Amino acid sequence: MSKIETSKINTLKIDTSLMFDPVRVGAMAAELEAVGFDGAYTFEGQNDPFISLAAAAMNSQRMELMTSIAVAFARNPMSLAYQANDLQLLSGGRFILGLGTQVKAHIVRRFNMPWSKPAARMREMVRAIKAIWESWETGDRLQFEGEFYRHTLMSPTFSPGANPHGTPKIYIAGVGPLMTQVAAEVGEGLFVHPFHTPESLARVTLPAVQSGLDSAGKQRSDFDIAAQAITVTGLNEEQLAAAEFSARSQIAFYASTPAYLPVLAVHGWEALQLEANRLSKEGKWAEMAALIDDDMLHTFAVIGEPAQVAQKLMQRFDGKVERVSPVIYSADTALLSTLLEEIRALQG
Repeated sequence: MSKIETSKINTLKIDTSLMFDPVRVGAMAAELEAVGFDGAYTFEGQNDPFISLAAAAMNSQRMELMTSIAVAFARNPMSLAYQANDLQLLSGGRFILGLGTQVKAHIVRRFNMPWSKPAARMREMVRAIKAIWESWETGDRLQFEGEFYRHTLMSPTFSPGANPHGTPKIYIAGVGPLMTQVAAEVGEGLFVHPFHTPESLARVTLPAVQSGLDSAGKQRSDFDIAAQAITVTGLNEEQLAAAEFSARSQIAFYASTPAYLPVLAVHGWEALQLEANRLSKEGKWAEMAALIDDDMLHTFAVIGEPAQVAQKLMQRFDGKVERVSPVIYSADTALLSTLLEEIRALQG
């Protein structure tokens, strides 16, 4: 493979996932930091992402720590402001608050919370959080009144005051152009969902980022893009085969979600969403994975041995994003370490 022509490769930050529960995540965080990752994130799956990240913060000193993501609409701006402020203190200024919407079914039926106008609601939520932080920092009266959120009470007893490490950055997860614009408009960063392709990044995501930045009068240098990439790799054939099956299953799961249709539309694969959605409602998960043919797999995922994957990741994202996270669906630290070593070799 030819030498990579690079503009940002030496400054590209490499992140990874903290996949364990709060009992084990502290040890994993220490191990990943020792390996050399720039950042690590928790996600809202079977555990609370903030509690796990607290354990990671107490067992690391250098890595940036992120929620990727915490479900914003399962919470309110005040609770998120307190949790983020505490983690910024606990981590010594290394925390990034990553927020995502989830989909309507989960917000309404799992969390029993309201759902409406997700892009507008996310824009207002971030502004409300920042208004709360500003009140704590300045001591000024809290007076935030919006369409969805209203925060008008903050007595000194309940204000933690200014955070000595400053306020955390807020990253927002976006798939479609509207949420991506919101992220660029009111946030400090965007989490590019693993369900993306080089074409959707170029044709949907990056133009939407620029649109959001323009509307807010911000420069591209003021904003971070953190891309998560579905990655099929392994240290042996068995690991590679397992990773390939996991990737096909994950792609099919994402494809079944109506909100992710814009990515499929870039490739003319809208019919996949209808069929995957039908099978998901019937609980036919193996049949869903079989829908993902080799062309789709190679379009969405970065595939190969660690050295090959490192090259492909750099070629895919160099000059376009500030952070990259290979999503390998495995907590194998040896594999993560090997992959990181290959990436660092390319970074000089």
